[in-house]
Amino acid sequence: MTVYKALTIAGSDSGGGAGIQADLKTFQELGVFGTSAITALTSQNTLGVQAVFPIPPQTVGSQIDSVLSDIGADAIKTGMLFSAEIITLVAGKLRQYGPLPLVVDPVMIAKGGAALLQAEAVEALRRELLPLATVLTPNVPEASAILGEPEIRSVEEAVEAAKRLFAYGPRYIFLKGGHMDGDEAVDVLYDGTEVRLYRSPRFRTKHTHGTGCTTASAIAAGLAKRLPVPEAVAEAKRFITAAIGSGLEIGGGIGPTNHAAWRAERS
Repeated sequence: MTVYKALTIAGSDSGGGAGIQADLKTFQELGVFGTSAITALTSQNTLGVQAVFPIPPQTVGSQIDSVLSDIGADAIKTGMLFSAEIITLVAGKLRQYGPLPLVVDPVMIAKGGAALLQAEAVEALRRELLPLATVLTPNVPEASAILGEPEIRSVEEAVEAAKRLFAYGPRYIFLKGGHMDGDEAVDVLYDGTEVRLYRSPRFRTKHTHGTGCTTASAIAAGLAKRLPVPEAVAEAKRFITAAIGSGLEIGGGIGPTNHAAWRAERS
């Protein structure tokens, strides 16, 4: 039996809706064995992030070495990296063990507004990590922050932003449109030549915690299974649409998506 494997390099969400926890749930649901390297611990629930405790860079590197020197990976996903030092360390490890399919989720701000990437780390992200990415998966605020431009408001602006992001070196840009207005959530995939749009209904729900992490890890799972990028993105879009549509009303704030919803729909 073929065992597909994916490594997530990201922060831990004690509330279970995002971060490492969401990534591993997503890998499991999509038939991929998940491993992890934790970059930061967060004290977090549906009400927000109460504290962030970054892991020393050498400890992050040790985790990556342990996984890739033995188990290996068919794809890697990065999420919350927090600091320039961790970004530089992770990029070095990816070059050491690569090239491997890499999904970069440029996690910057939590749903509740807490900063998950230091401001001075954005340049390290642009310089060190984006050129290594197979797929870069920013949402609208993250795309604007990377580009240093005003927030994107329309699909047309999202397409133009994806083209500018492509210049930083990723093979594909998957710009998620959930923050834009409209009855549909329209995401943009750009490969330097072709623009593909992925559409889904927009759910009127606040329970969307972890959508970015889940989408990126679903794409990584598809790449681990050897799917071409557009097919991996399409599967991820179906997965996250089901998860948002069945969002979980737990806690007193922004609840998580339901990682088991896609499997339940198909059974």
